Amino acid sequence: MEKQNQQPGRIGKWVKTSITARMLMVGLLTSILLIPLSFIKSLIHERMDRQEEVVNEINQKWGNEVLLYGPILKVPYRIHHIKEIYDETTKKSKKESYTSTNYAYFFPNKLDITSTINPEEKQRGIYKTAVYKSNIDLAGSFTKPDFSEQDIKDEDILWDKAKLIVETSNLKGVNSLVEITFNESKYPLESKYQEENTGYLDEIRLHKLESKSLKETDLPIKNDVRFNLNININGSKQIRFIPVGKETNVNIQSDWKTANFLGEYLPQNSDKITTDGFNAKWKVLDINRPFSQESFNGLPDLKQYAFGVNFMIPVDEYQKSERSAKYGFLVIGLTFLIFFLIQTMSKINIHPFQYLMIGIALTMFYTLLISISEHSSYLKAYVIAGASVIVLITLYSKSILKNVKFPLFIGLSLTILYTFIFVIIQLESYALLVGSIGLFAILAAVMYASRKIDWQNGE
Repeated sequence: MEKQNQQPGRIGKWVKTSITARMLMVGLLTSILLIPLSFIKSLIHERMDRQEEVVNEINQKWGNEVLLYGPILKVPYRIHHIKEIYDETTKKSKKESYTSTNYAYFFPNKLDITSTINPEEKQRGIYKTAVYKSNIDLAGSFTKPDFSEQDIKDEDILWDKAKLIVETSNLKGVNSLVEITFNESKYPLESKYQEENTGYLDEIRLHKLESKSLKETDLPIKNDVRFNLNININGSKQIRFIPVGKETNVNIQSDWKTANFLGEYLPQNSDKITTDGFNAKWKVLDINRPFSQESFNGLPDLKQYAFGVNFMIPVDEYQKSERSAKYGFLVIGLTFLIFFLIQTMSKINIHPFQYLMIGIALTMFYTLLISISEHSSYLKAYVIAGASVIVLITLYSKSILKNVKFPLFIGLSLTILYTFIFVIIQLESYALLVGSIGLFAILAAVMYASRKIDWQNGE
């Protein structure tokens, strides 16, 4: 009976005095604290989804992204076919000819696009997005279409049914009648609804605007024909154009200061964004793009070759908060390691509950960071959240460690650690290098501090 009482006593003493037991306890608590960290990461994603939902709702009501494709000359032509028919009565075969209609699509010889865009902020609650009003002028010319490659005779070309096509991603945002001037004649463009399955990879669906049949006198049968088109359209996020001209010149002017250029082609003056806005100019030739000036196999999908300007407000607070949360395990582990080394070297007893309180305080940093950054800048939120947690843990550790020297060291260590993580988050190209050097320095410091611990007698 006495041996049985001695055995629990030895276990209790081993738990209180053994370095191994303390290490197991710290590791277990660190693993447990991964649970609230995972909830915090889920919270960040939830807030990101909510932001995207609100922004999309605002954009949907105002007008979505503008992607303009055209104008394009659509010319029908006849194709002659011969089919063989077997006559059961005469037991002979005979040939019959018939025709079908196909369509050829021709792009402009020259296309000049001038657009003035005036973005503004729209806000709902704590979320905001950029929307804009745009005035777009398209001018250029069509040259005589070339049917020679398809061996199509002139008499098979149905010039009297030729039409003009313009495709855009945002009919809802159009706030004026759309008509195109073609060789001095005006042709209204009407929307043509088409049911098509664009596939889940296609983010933007284009809506077709088509004119009535062109007058034969307005067609580029003998001479080049000029066109002009003006569109006033409300949009959001970004505006892009597809360079369908043999020579495409685009000029976009705006007073927006946080724009960035996107797409297959950069403007000739891509570094000219100033505090007053920008005046971007592109020039794209047919030899710069991987598609020809005509298509006899339907209207090609050329959205991947679009270029333009992104007006979205840069909101990266959630992305930075998410990156910060990824270092949560490192912050908790290193903080527990500091307390463990202090406890081991100074023989001060720290209860597992006290470790747990410190760990919960460390996880509170991320909830403070998310909530404050939604109403302020990320830098202010990081400083406020970091300072609050550092002061809280420093004051709490003073009651545990019973002196001033160790709590000050803990406060300084946490300040350096949070500063180190903030620097890594801000860096892009050198994040891995700085992170690796920092972790190496931390490892060296831990090895140096733990060199005097008697690991053999502290089992």
